[in-house]
Amino acid sequence: MIRLLRWLSWIRRTDDLKNDLGRGDCMDHAVEREYQTPFELIDGKVVMMSPRPRVRHVQVAARIANLFDQKLRGKRYTALPDGVDLILDEKNHFIPDAMIVCDPDKIKDTCVEGAPDLVVEVLSPSTAKRDRGDKAKAYAKAGVRVYWIVSIETRSIEIYHNEEGRFELAQVYTYYSEADRARNAELLEEHREEEADMPYTIPVELAPGFDITLADIFEN
Repeated sequence: MIRLLRWLSWIRRTDDLKNDLGRGDCMDHAVEREYQTPFELIDGKVVMMSPRPRVRHVQVAARIANLFDQKLRGKRYTALPDGVDLILDEKNHFIPDAMIVCDPDKIKDTCVEGAPDLVVEVLSPSTAKRDRGDKAKAYAKAGVRVYWIVSIETRSIEIYHNEEGRFELAQVYTYYSEADRARNAELLEEHREEEADMPYTIPVELAPGFDITLADIFEN
């Protein structure tokens, strides 16, 4: 009974926060102020985020955002890092690991409103299901053109393109270091032609000459 009352109280307080939101404010900010914990709003449901992501998660996300910024500086696209709130619609407020926005009118003082052109999510054990499921559906429905799912464990990046409101897998890129090649020299010798054709650079179709090298993301 006590748990039920606490839950009902939490729901009422969360609803009050939704009602109190002003223009330019974000659900994540309001809930975080109330509970001192970062949240996302996924299909209208408040989902607690991990307050302390793994070091490698932060490192890879930061590298991607920095590479985007370096490549796009001076162009009409804006690269934004982790920590920037994204409001897709009233039921979906996310905090992507990185994103690229073409339309400057979508960038507000406290958040981005509307679909970015490209979104990056770095997988973690607690978020992988959502990143591949409900969040991917929301991103696609909102009009995100390109979606990157990054796996630290496999050092791979899955690239999805939006096809009429649904994401279709376009390519998977996997990074193999020199140490990987040395350990698997015999296997690579058997598949020399395939290994030679493996792409180590990711072309980002948003802008001409915009590409990212896998080693810059995953090395060391």
